Amino acid sequence: MDKVIDYYFTPASPYAYLGHARFVALAARRGARINVYPIDLGKVFAVSGGVPLAKRAPQRLAYRLVELRRWSRFLDVPINVPPKFGGTPVDLASRWILAAAQTGERPALDLAGAVMRARWAEERDIADPGTLAAIATDLHLDARALGARAETPALAARFEATTEQAIAAQVFGSPWYVYAGEPFWGQDRLDFLDRALAQ
Repeated sequence: MDKVIDYYFTPASPYAYLGHARFVALAARRGARINVYPIDLGKVFAVSGGVPLAKRAPQRLAYRLVELRRWSRFLDVPINVPPKFGGTPVDLASRWILAAAQTGERPALDLAGAVMRARWAEERDIADPGTLAAIATDLHLDARALGARAETPALAARFEATTEQAIAAQVFGSPWYVYAGEPFWGQDRLDFLDRALAQ
């Protein structure tokens, strides 16, 4: 059976960043393909009961930082919380990832990982087209083509469509993985996804 995982995430999610490399390695080990779906998590929250960071209670925000640092140490994955450019929008970066996905799964996954690393570990502004171009160039991707494609109405519509697809799939957080109709929310559920892929 052809193994395919739908991967819903936003570059604004530190947990998507913390889990990305492990997820990609897991899928490769199990011979699974990945559909790369960056989404607008704000729109997902609006229909699923999610609360944006700015509206969360102080004690929840404080614990979130504790937990992120804990996972960072456990996984040995560097993270800055909060990141220097944590308040900048990620729609453009998401469209760049979707543009890369049109050229193949591997470019999209590589770009997604590098974009999230830039935001969460390297203190770079992924809302800046120049930063995105530099990241793509470092990956030997055609930054000019990706940037041009990311600015088209077709890519904007594609981003809307992936978000609507996520809502239809009952997604309410990031990262979110779907395999064989079964959802897995969060990078801390990758062991369960691994077991499902092994069956």
